[in-house]
Amino acid sequence: MIVLGIILLVVGFLTGLSLLWTIGIILLVVGAILWILGAMGHAVAGRRHYW
Repeated sequence: MIVLGIILLVVGFLTGLSLLWTIGIILLVVGAILWILGAMGHAVAGRRHYW
């Protein structure tokens, strides 16, 4: 998600499309938050298994 955000930021910057720039920033921020939560050991959108 972080890589996709960076790619969209670069493409949006080169083409001048502000929509791609905005989506890239959002993906970058959300990806960074999920990465930090995962590194801290929190289950992000974990699944429960009912056996």
